[in-house]
Amino acid sequence: MKTVGFIPVRGGSKSIPLKNIKKLFYRPLLFWALDAAVDSELNEVYVYTDSDEIKYVVEHDYYNNEKIKVIDRPFYTSTDTASTEVCLLDFLDRVEFDNIVLIQATSPLISANDINKSIELLFKGKYDSVLSVVKQKRFLWQLDSDYKAIAINYDPYQRPRRQEFNGYYVENGALYATKKECLRKSKNRISGKIGIVEMDEYAYNEIDEPSDWDIVEKLIEIKLAKNYKKTISKIKLFVLDIDGVMTDAGMYYNLEGEFLKKFNTRDAMGLEILKNNGVEISVITSEISEINISRMNKLNIKQLYSGKKDKLSVLRSICKQKGLGLHEVAYIGDDINDIPSLCCSGLSFVPQNSAEEVKKYADIILNHNGGEGAIREACDYILKANKRLED
Repeated sequence: MKTVGFIPVRGGSKSIPLKNIKKLFYRPLLFWALDAAVDSELNEVYVYTDSDEIKYVVEHDYYNNEKIKVIDRPFYTSTDTASTEVCLLDFLDRVEFDNIVLIQATSPLISANDINKSIELLFKGKYDSVLSVVKQKRFLWQLDSDYKAIAINYDPYQRPRRQEFNGYYVENGALYATKKECLRKSKNRISGKIGIVEMDEYAYNEIDEPSDWDIVEKLIEIKLAKNYKKTISKIKLFVLDIDGVMTDAGMYYNLEGEFLKKFNTRDAMGLEILKNNGVEISVITSEISEINISRMNKLNIKQLYSGKKDKLSVLRSICKQKGLGLHEVAYIGDDINDIPSLCCSGLSFVPQNSAEEVKKYADIILNHNGGEGAIREACDYILKANKRLED
């Protein structure tokens, strides 16, 4: 039975231009929900968009992920008045599947586990559709025709204590799952017997207006800290940036463009020693540079990922290919596009001269600057840490 994920994303947005690829905690908003979908038990994940820019960003940063498909969204499904159901019905006629999970990019707090729960409920056969909710314990009021306030879900004269109040479920819009035949018959995202997936209470928040952005961004930071608590594990993969880490962040230009960077030979020796002790090396950089390629060839580093703006998606892909957990990764970076990877890795370093904003997310602030021995210092630390675990 084939279950697919469906993520509709428009290029246009009234409240926030290009909202779906605007940076939320240093990476495109869409990528948080997309990562959850990729990690779930979905067979395929479709990003449905009318934007060439969104299409490029997804295909560029998830270029080697066969689970993700980007398909074009017709104009009539992208207007301000077009409903999500219009998108679902167009998709229904174009792609073969048995079950579908609609995932909203504006709900970045969704997890793979939430998606898996919805799939499981459909597979059990008890429900035709499933939607995500959060439980809240709030007292609700409404105005009657005379604008008098009326309590909806409690008696003000017998106000219950919070611990005695059952509360209620609120639809949070993060996901909707349904069977294909139910969608075709009802022409609605949910129908028939409907089940629920209860998400964490903080997942009530989604992004619709600019005022939502800072709130959800802080919640993402808290979620990362909670989900990726540092565990003591042997490091099997060391992932590095280049500029500002392997180099001092300086670049020398002539009329033809970039022509000179300074690397550190002691750093090179540290990486060689690390490889000889069974730790693999990968390099992820946002720059595309012939100098970088030449230096990696000299160091015999085969895993160089150039021109990658969203480093976490690449890091996760590398781990999946190697069968490693993020807790088995050590990561070193120096700027804000490294922050999500620093947060998610088992061990994280920043050089002494890194951007101040970045330092607070690292496990270890190194004594050496980038290009001046920071990598060698990190290598020595990894070797000692692994040896302690072996002993």
